[in-house]
Amino acid sequence: MQYDPKNSIKIALADIGVGMFVTAIEHNKRVNLANAGRISSPEGIKKLATSGVKYVWVDQTLSSQQCVFKPVDESTDATKETREQKHSDFKRGQRTYRSRDIQHKRAKKLIAEAKDLAQKLLNQTFEGKIIEVDEVEAWADDVIESVLIDSDALQCVSALRKKDSYLLEHSVNVACLLVSFGKYLGLDKPTLKQLAVGGIIHDVGKIKVDDKILHKPAKLTPEEFEHMKLHQVFAGEIILHVKGLSDVSRDVCLMHHEKLDGNGYPRGLKGEEIPIHGRMSCIVDIYDALTADRCYKKGMSSAEAFKILLSLTPFHLDADLVYKFINCIGMYPVGSIVELNDGRVGIVWSSNESQALKPEVKCFYSRKYKRYTDVTMVDLKTSAYKIERAIAPSSLEIDPKPFYD
Repeated sequence: MQYDPKNSIKIALADIGVGMFVTAIEHNKRVNLANAGRISSPEGIKKLATSGVKYVWVDQTLSSQQCVFKPVDESTDATKETREQKHSDFKRGQRTYRSRDIQHKRAKKLIAEAKDLAQKLLNQTFEGKIIEVDEVEAWADDVIESVLIDSDALQCVSALRKKDSYLLEHSVNVACLLVSFGKYLGLDKPTLKQLAVGGIIHDVGKIKVDDKILHKPAKLTPEEFEHMKLHQVFAGEIILHVKGLSDVSRDVCLMHHEKLDGNGYPRGLKGEEIPIHGRMSCIVDIYDALTADRCYKKGMSSAEAFKILLSLTPFHLDADLVYKFINCIGMYPVGSIVELNDGRVGIVWSSNESQALKPEVKCFYSRKYKRYTDVTMVDLKTSAYKIERAIAPSSLEIDPKPFYD
């Protein structure tokens, strides 16, 4: 019989017995996953006790049949106290975490509103109506405020995606990333607002692309790709008569497929003909597309996406801006999945500006032992652990979505 994390229960050391199959122990207030095995003698229990172990996780199905299990009552005051003291990193950052929780909830509301707004814009376009930017600008003001207060919260929420909502989520994510990028570059608030508006509407022309091509679960043929490229022509027609739309927003919408060497579309602009806002949108659009699950491919990790962005410089993308974008969102972006050197997997929960390779990680799973762990906040700035690798969510054997809350 194979090990299944669903079969593990937490038991106090005083209640364990010979024949139980231990999958993890709690030692010195930390969970250790490197001690899996069957308790074969009373001496084994004594050894755990002298080592300071108070609790263990036991797989019921792999334990002997005569074993009697008494799970820890998580409602007792003693257990609550243990849970609160178990992870010093989490305790140290509790005040920050509560603040993040508030911003996290606010970010979820903003993202939900943005998806509704993007859908409304697509519907208006489909019905032949002229887009009204007032409502988009009001949302953009809220996004800018959120980014200025805590950009990590918005970035973490926007990382949670669904494959069948790509067009909406891509528009929202491009808008949010552009605001964060613009903030990093020191752009003023009015410009950040215009970037957000441009991001939301940048793919509006796809509403007129043939659905069979737009949602084709395979590589497009040359003829199909030429049809797909028309979405930029359609976008130009759609936004032509939109009142109050700034030049910056138009640049984002109409230039995110241009290339510095002139081989982009729809106009084949070259070099300095592409303003900074257009160059920014090219980078952000490609990055978000690479890291998202699509109908024809799995999303890749941020590290893999960065390599591709760098490979597209200097002929397609602005090299200086690409490096600044990577620095902006971090080598391990908030909301991305990483694996620590002890096998634990977690979500990058907050960034560390002074030490970019040492963010705070919300761990919830062991890839090594294929079992869920207690949810633990690990601040790598003060911890001995380090990130082993970035992981694409699609490569995990479990669904990480519940742990984004």
